[in-house]
Amino acid sequence: MSASTTPAPLAKDDFRYVIGHFTTGVTVITAIEGEELYGTTASAVTSLSLDPPMLLICMNRQSATGSCVGRVGRFAVNILDERQPDLAYRFASKSPDKFDGVEVTLGCFGEPLLVGALAHLETRVVEQTAAGTHVIFVAEVERAQAGEGTPLAYYRGRFSRLHIEPDA
Repeated sequence: MSASTTPAPLAKDDFRYVIGHFTTGVTVITAIEGEELYGTTASAVTSLSLDPPMLLICMNRQSATGSCVGRVGRFAVNILDERQPDLAYRFASKSPDKFDGVEVTLGCFGEPLLVGALAHLETRVVEQTAAGTHVIFVAEVERAQAGEGTPLAYYRGRFSRLHIEPDA
């Protein structure tokens, strides 16, 4: 068997189209610095380890929320419920008043937690590294809580609901 010619580099639009076929959950990453609240919608959130409990998030280098996380070393992951696409759109915007009218409580470590989210994870950054257009934050989860509901999903560039079969 002979090796084929080297393929052309993958175009970003082609990558976006193909990776869009991977369904992800939808979260809002929140942080606080002084009195200023930061938040952005993110689907690049991954469980990393159970012992210790760790996760990672990927944030665009241009993200004000990501910059805040890098400075303060803490953030919360708010896992959105299927009834919260409005929050996903709101926090995906560049609006300076994302938190206006949004009910928030402060977690044990001060991070803003979105009331009504399906789950919250409060974290402490233990490592960060740059990769391409993003910064990867590795964090230890110090507190987590979840309620009942169904998560909001993101598939092929759209927010959607999952159909989950009842337990047999």
